[in-house]
Amino acid sequence: MTAPGAGGGARFAVVAAAFNRVVTARLVEGATAGLRAAGVPEDRITVAWTPGAFELPLAAKRAALSGRFDAVLCLGAVIRGETAHFDYVAGETARGIQQVALDTGVPVLFGVLTTDSLDQAMARAGGSHGNKGWDCAEAALRMIDALGELGPDAAAAGDGVRVKGGPG
Repeated sequence: MTAPGAGGGARFAVVAAAFNRVVTARLVEGATAGLRAAGVPEDRITVAWTPGAFELPLAAKRAALSGRFDAVLCLGAVIRGETAHFDYVAGETARGIQQVALDTGVPVLFGVLTTDSLDQAMARAGGSHGNKGWDCAEAALRMIDALGELGPDAAAAGDGVRVKGGPG
């Protein structure tokens, strides 16, 4: 996958939760490596850390509304514990991230792992299940392309259904 725009002109905010940093640092590494592999220069990637996953939506909204970024990647790890804390944090984080995307029209990607154990999280942060940060970077690139296809020019063309850049 190559970066959208000639020469990778898109800008990306990577907003990461510091809580469970042993996991999220690996997700950030995966996301930034994925963007660089697609041709995005380092100076077009901004990484900001929040205290935890619950704070990701607010930081994502600030990034999306700034006008500086074409996509915002939200990365974190919420690991189930012995209390109901997981249920509140995971659900509200997901809802908030989705709301930011809907409210701003900027692609805001959900790269928050919600696992039962640290082992499961590590497996998804560069382990046996790949790196979901990298996957999130690919999804951001695809969303920028998809939204570009759905812009006013696509609607004005009126030439029927167009399929471009399908899965894979």
